[in-house]
Amino acid sequence: MKRIVLFLLTNLAVMLVLGVVTSVLGLNRYLSAYGMNYGSLMVFSLFIGFTGSIISLLMSKQMAKWTTGLELITQPRTADEAWIVQTVQRLAERAGIGMPEVGIYEGEPNAFATGAFKNSALVAVSTGLLSGMTRDEVEAVIGHEVAHIANGDMVTMTLIQGVMNTFVVFLSRVIGYAVDSFLRKNDENSSGPGIGYMVTTIVLDIVLGFLAAIIVAWFSRQREFRADAGAAQLMGRRQPMINALARLGGVHAGELPKSMAAMGIAGGIGQLFSTHPPIEQRIAALQNAQQQG
Repeated sequence: MKRIVLFLLTNLAVMLVLGVVTSVLGLNRYLSAYGMNYGSLMVFSLFIGFTGSIISLLMSKQMAKWTTGLELITQPRTADEAWIVQTVQRLAERAGIGMPEVGIYEGEPNAFATGAFKNSALVAVSTGLLSGMTRDEVEAVIGHEVAHIANGDMVTMTLIQGVMNTFVVFLSRVIGYAVDSFLRKNDENSSGPGIGYMVTTIVLDIVLGFLAAIIVAWFSRQREFRADAGAAQLMGRRQPMINALARLGGVHAGELPKSMAAMGIAGGIGQLFSTHPPIEQRIAALQNAQQQG
């Protein structure tokens, strides 16, 4: 419940801020009685498209700590915590990135990495992951998350999401204006966009938003294959990652906050909208690379 409330409040706050800022800066003045100003619309679309994604990225570490009840490991209190920190440090050094913050949280088997910058990211693992896997398998999962950081996946996905958002905002309004103009072509008393523009824009925001989500999910799935391969490279062998995926395929994967889901280890359902490929495909990709190598 806490995760849902925080997620809704964050999105509401972003929308309110964007509404105020666009009004103050005049970025929403792309429509008038004389027609549509496409240059102003593009500026508006870029602002709306990228601002939300960038704000989410910059807040991702703090949101992760709030929504998962994450406990940072600053001074290891147990042998397991000391091993996790040492493992993250060793893999980060191999990947050529700065030491991430390391955390642990209560939950079913899962892990995630987040953060806006490679050299100040966050890697977190769940208690379920530690209790349900061997150390080799946990190390492979941590390697997967470190590979996400080293590959710059958080920033890459933010940029892709921003581009998709921009196209959704721009195209929905251009098409909405065209539809509205067609409906009002014989109305000489009309002095601006009417109900046709508003309805069309709302509908297209939803429809194009779904299409954008499918494209973003496809890119995310490709990043997962790269992170799996990256984990195998960091460990010097592929079998631990294969074993970890096989084990995850047989257990219920812990739910992650929406903003961290794309960088988690667990697979999802719904092929088109899933941010992760099926476990079987990921294992097959590693096995094929192993045979070719």
